[in-house]
Amino acid sequence: MNALSTRGNAPIVSIADAIAAGLAPDGGLYMPQHWPTFTPSQFDGADTLAAVSARFLAPFFADGALDAALPGICREALAIDPPLVGFGKPDDFLLELFHGPTAAFKDYGAAFLAGCLAALPRGDKPLTIVVATSGDTGAAVAAAFHARPGFRVAILYPDGRVSPRQAHQLGCFGDNIRALRVAGSFDDCQRLAKTLLADAEYRAQVPLGSANSISLGRLLPQAAYYAHASLNHLRASGRALNFVIPTGNLGNALACLLAKRMGLPIGEVVLASNANTVLPDFFAGGEYTPQPSIATLANAMDVGAPSNFERLRFLYPDADELRATLRAEAVSDEQIRAAIVRTRNERGHVVCPHTACAADVLDRLRARGEQGDWAAVSTAHPAKFPEVVEPLLGEVVPPPPALAAMLERPSHAEPLADDADALRERLRTG
Repeated sequence: MNALSTRGNAPIVSIADAIAAGLAPDGGLYMPQHWPTFTPSQFDGADTLAAVSARFLAPFFADGALDAALPGICREALAIDPPLVGFGKPDDFLLELFHGPTAAFKDYGAAFLAGCLAALPRGDKPLTIVVATSGDTGAAVAAAFHARPGFRVAILYPDGRVSPRQAHQLGCFGDNIRALRVAGSFDDCQRLAKTLLADAEYRAQVPLGSANSISLGRLLPQAAYYAHASLNHLRASGRALNFVIPTGNLGNALACLLAKRMGLPIGEVVLASNANTVLPDFFAGGEYTPQPSIATLANAMDVGAPSNFERLRFLYPDADELRATLRAEAVSDEQIRAAIVRTRNERGHVVCPHTACAADVLDRLRARGEQGDWAAVSTAHPAKFPEVVEPLLGEVVPPPPALAAMLERPSHAEPLADDADALRERLRTG
């Protein structure tokens, strides 16, 4: 199988080459040239995430440079089965994606991408992974690439716009990991990363790769955990599972939609945004109009120009068809606070601000009479956001062991101007 650019002005490449490149030369995002289709019976005997993923991803990698390595990559990167647990009310579930090393869903895609890149041949120069993060991606990528020979990581994050514990995680690795706090927003960080990735002349001097959700190496394994959750639910209940997904840069939600398109037993997909309303405005019938992002309690979703919208429009050129496929709702900071308290009191779960967005939208759907089995997607452990969650609930949220260990390490981040030339020079000399 090969991959092509969403913009149609770049050569068709193999899936492995698309993963290695990150961004297409024309500035577009790589997409598989065609999509395999499955039936649930094709996954009989595959119960773990690693086993489901190996079968689900096999058609994308067949006969390619990563074909032989794929089962091992899945076993290592996707070893933790994400629990689908009851969410305190009939037919409601919570898909917990935060049990990885940095307590966020990004751990799955980052570890898979690192496994892919490590299995591919590289030149004599180290490959520098440039990653923009609104909070969780950077730490997951750092954990996945930390101490891997032949790799460096440059994390770009918006100074003062991630939680204190997220910032500490980003700067606590050292060695081949470099944290750069940018004077700007996440959208500025994302623009800087894309600028360098699109600079062929610079990449010839400093080999670069991407670990954002623009990379197919991140997107495909995320689709696999929705395949795993929906298959296990179908086996247990005989019913399809609908999802409410907290959404910022759209990679996680797009992954779920792709699994559905490939025949997995997934019902409706509803997006839960924070007060950055670009997506809810579009799905309500407005034009897609990127806006400067605004800071919210759900900071990892503070995105005003979601990159993966380009992939959505590539899949659905007709806006009306796209609006008939997905729904999106916005959740304000006030509603996030109320949802954190209500979810603890009425559902018995303590959730992070991002998961609270999904919980709030699920409550709205049920209030409108929506039927069926619904899973809210829990994208991060609440202990990553104690300054938000603990005062609301009046209780301490203990961090899981891996997060607690990271918080004990020293942390350092370098300041960086919102300037592509400054970043070029930093990576050239670093």
